[in-house]
Amino acid sequence: MLYFSDNEIKGVTPPKRFTFPFFYQPHKLSEIAAEKLQNYLQSQTDIIHNFGLGDAAEGPVIGKMFGVLVVEDSYGRLGYLWAFSGKLGGTNLHKKFVPPVFDMLTENSFFLKEEETLNALNAKIEEIENSSHYQKLMADIKSFTEKSVKETDLLKKFLRKNKLQRNAIRQAQKPVLETTAFAALDEELIKESLADKRRLKALTEQWQHILATHKEALGTLDEVLNGLRKERKEKSASLQNQLFSQYTFLNKNGQHKSLKDIFSATAFGRPPAAAGECATPKLLQYAFIYNLKPLAMAEFWWGASPKSEIRKHRQFYPACTGKCQPILKHMLQDIETDENPLLINLGESKKLEIVFEDEYLIVVNKPEELLSVPGINIQDSVYTRLKNILVTTDPIIVHRLDMATSGLLVIAKTKEAHKHLQRQFLKRTVDKRYTALLSGIVTEDEGEINLPLRGDLDDRPRQMVCYEYGKKAITKWKVITRFESATKVHFWPLTGRTHQLRMHAAHLDGLNTPIIGDDLYGTAANRLHLHAGYLEFTHPKTKERLSFEVKEPF
Repeated sequence: MLYFSDNEIKGVTPPKRFTFPFFYQPHKLSEIAAEKLQNYLQSQTDIIHNFGLGDAAEGPVIGKMFGVLVVEDSYGRLGYLWAFSGKLGGTNLHKKFVPPVFDMLTENSFFLKEEETLNALNAKIEEIENSSHYQKLMADIKSFTEKSVKETDLLKKFLRKNKLQRNAIRQAQKPVLETTAFAALDEELIKESLADKRRLKALTEQWQHILATHKEALGTLDEVLNGLRKERKEKSASLQNQLFSQYTFLNKNGQHKSLKDIFSATAFGRPPAAAGECATPKLLQYAFIYNLKPLAMAEFWWGASPKSEIRKHRQFYPACTGKCQPILKHMLQDIETDENPLLINLGESKKLEIVFEDEYLIVVNKPEELLSVPGINIQDSVYTRLKNILVTTDPIIVHRLDMATSGLLVIAKTKEAHKHLQRQFLKRTVDKRYTALLSGIVTEDEGEINLPLRGDLDDRPRQMVCYEYGKKAITKWKVITRFESATKVHFWPLTGRTHQLRMHAAHLDGLNTPIIGDDLYGTAANRLHLHAGYLEFTHPKTKERLSFEVKEPF
C-alpha cells in the first residue's frame, strides 16, 4: 500500500460511497492516485513491455488497462493500490503492483506442468501434420482424386460416343439385312457394349484401389491425430476447470467464491477467457486480504490504441461488464456504491416536441437522454409518451435513436404506414443527416468511413471493429465548422449499426476524434453532442416527399 501525503489530499473529502464500477467519473482521490501511477509508468525502467508509445521497446505493441484503488487502513490513513490487467512484460508480478488473485505462473505450479503436457501434445500433433509423409498422402489423395475424375469422365464420353455409333449401325442395317444377319451383327455390337462396360469398371476399380490404399494410410495417421486432439481437449478442459476453482474471490464479509461458482449463474454458465485477471478484482482482493477499506476505484488505458476497441492513452474507462460484473457483484456485496446512472431517468423533465402529425404518422424531435422505447428499468420513452397522448392509437416505432442522441424520429400510427416506412428504411431511401461536435480538430474536409462493427461480448453495450464477424457499417461525413479545439461535422449514415456514428468518430481508423460527451468512447460532458437534425422520406399514403429539419441544441 502506498500512502497519500497530507499536501496531496489537502482539502479533498473522501467519498461517502464506493465508485459504481460500470459508469463513473473518477473521484479526486482516484485521479491523484492515477496521476501518480501514470508518472511512474512514464519514468520507470524496470518493466520491459512495448506499449506502443515510441519508447523503442521490442515485441508486439500491447496497450494495457491499469487500475487504482483508494483505501483506508485500520488507523484511518488514506492510501492507494495499483494493478494492471492480465500480465505485464510476460509476468504477473511487479513491484508497486498488487499480485494476481491466483498466480498461474508460479514455479512448479500445476498450470505450468499441465501447460508443458499440452505443449508436448501440440508438438506431437504438429510433427505429424507437418511430416513429409502426411503432407504427401494428403497431396496424393487430392491429386489422384482429381485425376480419377478426369480420366473417368473422358472414358465415359468416349464410351457414350461408341454407344451412339452402335445405335446408328443398328438403325442403318436393320432395314437392309436379313433377320439372321442382323441378329449376328447385333450380337457383335452387344459384345462391344459389354467390353466398354468392363473397361469402365476396370478403370473405376483401379482408381478406387489406389485411393483406398492412400486413404487407409492417411486414416491410420488421422486416428493417431484424433486421439492426440481428444487427449489435448480433455486435458485443456480439466486444466481450465482446475484454474476456475483456484481463482477464488473475497468480499468484505470474508466470503470466498470461485470463478466457476460465480459464473455458473450467468447466461454463459462458465467464465470467459481471462476472467479474474482485470485490475479491479485484483485490487479489491488485496484490500480484503489485508483489511483495507475500499473507498474509490478508477481504471485507465495506457498505450497505443488497439485496432478493435476504442481505447485512448491515459483515458479513464469503466470496468468491463462481461468479465468483471459477475465477479464484482460478489466482491462488492454489502458495500454501498454510487447509484447506477443507468437506473436514473435523466430525460424525465425534458420535453418531447411534435414536429408534424397527421392520421398516418408523427414526426417528433426527441430530447437527449429520453429512450426511444421503454427499457428494462425505465419505462418513460418516446413510445410511452405518444401512447399517453394518442390514447386510442397505438404508436408503432419505425426506427430509434440512442438515448443520449437528440433529434428527429418518425413514428407510424397505422400498420400500413409502418410497413411502408419500414420498407423505406430497409431500402435506404430515407435521407438522414446528423450533426456532431467532435472533441478535436479534423484536418480533412470530407470523406467516407467503412469499418465493420459488432458487439463487444465481454463489455456490452460497447461495440468494436471486427473484419471477420462485423456487419458492414458505412458513414459519409463533412466538416461544417472548425473551432479552436473542436470540429462540427455532418454525418450521413449509409447503414444503421448500433453506435455507428460514435464508433466511426472515435476509432483510430475513423476520424480518431470522439464526439464530445460520449461517455462510452470518449469522455463525459453535459450531454452527447450528437443530433439527428434532418430527416426525409416518402409519405406512406400521399407518396409526397417530406423533409424535416431541426437545429442542433448545442
